[in-house]
Amino acid sequence: MPFRRAATVFAVAAAWAFQALAGSPGIAADGTASTAVVFAYDRFGEDQTPSISIRIDQFEAHLDELQDSDYQVLPLPRILEALRSGAPLPDRTVAITIDEASRSAFREAWPRLKAAGLPFTLFVATDAIDRGSPAHMSWTEVRQLAAAGVTLGGLGASTQSLVSRPADEVKAELRRMADRLQAETGQRPTLFAYPQGEVSSAVRTIVTEQGFAAAFGQQSGVLHPQADRAALPRFVMNESFGSVDRFRLAASALPLPVTDLTPDDPLLAVNPPSIGFTVSDEVGDIARLACFAAGQGRTTLERVTEDRVEVRIRDPFPPGRTRVNCTLPGPEGRWRWLGMQFVVPE
Repeated sequence: MPFRRAATVFAVAAAWAFQALAGSPGIAADGTASTAVVFAYDRFGEDQTPSISIRIDQFEAHLDELQDSDYQVLPLPRILEALRSGAPLPDRTVAITIDEASRSAFREAWPRLKAAGLPFTLFVATDAIDRGSPAHMSWTEVRQLAAAGVTLGGLGASTQSLVSRPADEVKAELRRMADRLQAETGQRPTLFAYPQGEVSSAVRTIVTEQGFAAAFGQQSGVLHPQADRAALPRFVMNESFGSVDRFRLAASALPLPVTDLTPDDPLLAVNPPSIGFTVSDEVGDIARLACFAAGQGRTTLERVTEDRVEVRIRDPFPPGRTRVNCTLPGPEGRWRWLGMQFVVPE
């Protein structure tokens, strides 16, 4: 069944709207853009795992928003190719991804996405399928989705983090995952999602060397042409952070392009980290920039130069995953967004 577009960009819009968007990084005066928002889901309607599951009513509200509003839902490979080639994308371009290939994704998400005609990417963890886990799809079901046009990517063979494991073990797991996907579906994955969103400089290098064209974390943010294709952002949707208001805010987000981000390794060697970045001069005034650290709230910012910012983290982060999000008001009531996810070693 071919997918249809979830929403069309208005052919005509008020002149003031285009003027407000013109000159904003990633958005042209004709309503085209070079940015996209990617959403990450995992499980659906599994009340026992609210940290990785979305309620069905929340998911249906997201789909209604995508169908009833001014968004363009496109296949992820098409978005990545446009960003690579410099081709324009419609403003408010969105991609949908689902991690792990759970049974609830097949039972709950797939029928609703198919009925809505919305394309999506499924990042598959192969070990659970090979074990015949009742919580996961079967290979027959994965092939059914692939035959219907769903893009398949890899999530590692397991769903376990890669950052604390030896390099040879990481390489072996990635090869095993890719080999199993190719054997069962005839497709070798070119897209990758880091298990649990955890990435280190070493793992990022291995993923690139393994030939993946793009890899995704779980830090919030917006795709743009200068973004690191080995650590692209996604907005994670779960029961706690899955309200339609948050979904709408994220779907309309704009990038906050930065360079010279420190620390350059998300696996922290120093805790609390010394975070700094240089904001693209295309963004303009960053006086209203604000950053928030997980468990600590709003941080103190220091403007080292006109465009260089250092984020002062008050306390060490606890072991495990942690996040820092920076936002800046943008045009049309939209927000520029830069998310960082770090891993604190045990």
